[in-house]
Amino acid sequence: MRNLPILQELSANAAEQVSVWIMIFNLFLSAVLSLVLGWVYAKYGSALSNRKQFARNFLPITMTTMFIITIIKSSLVLSLGLIGALSIIRFRTAIKEPEELSYLFLTIAIGMGIGANQAIITIVTLLTIIAIIWLRNINQNNMENGQNLYLTISSPTQDGNELNVIIKVLQKHCTDVNLKRFDENSNLLEASFLVGFENYSQLEMSKSELQGLNDSMRISFIDNS
Repeated sequence: MRNLPILQELSANAAEQVSVWIMIFNLFLSAVLSLVLGWVYAKYGSALSNRKQFARNFLPITMTTMFIITIIKSSLVLSLGLIGALSIIRFRTAIKEPEELSYLFLTIAIGMGIGANQAIITIVTLLTIIAIIWLRNINQNNMENGQNLYLTISSPTQDGNELNVIIKVLQKHCTDVNLKRFDENSNLLEASFLVGFENYSQLEMSKSELQGLNDSMRISFIDNS
């Protein structure tokens, strides 16, 4: 009971009125930075999913995070309330690409930085990260020979050894084989690879041998660029 007046006084002192114009400016800045990040992800990302579609989530996530941080930093009571609310929230959306998770963290970090009125630090950090991503992409393009392709395979499952057989076929005809994604259930196997070929004859031979494994197998080659 003795600590109750102290807590009440602390809560009253912690609460402050947020300027409407600052709020509007931060919302606008959050939107701009999230759109820039979305463009970077769509252009330089390597996820096999629809990157443009996924990048559309950056805008609401950034602005919502900024709004939450702006509200709770002005009130100790709201901060404690947020902790209680988050303890009962469960996020069950599957993140199948680690790259998606890293961009989501960056999106949330932007919203937190703008919400905490650390605009300059946030902008400088984001530009630095974008510069590193750009330099890494240039270096990667210089190392590639332009004949790398994304290969997606969908096949009914039979004995559970389909993935090993597929990899052996690809290793026989490809200069490079990297498994990027693999999903399997009792009825269907789906796998995505980044593969390299020296010429188109190797591609045709690998395609023919893969189709010979199962008549129902679906094969799709996508340009890496």
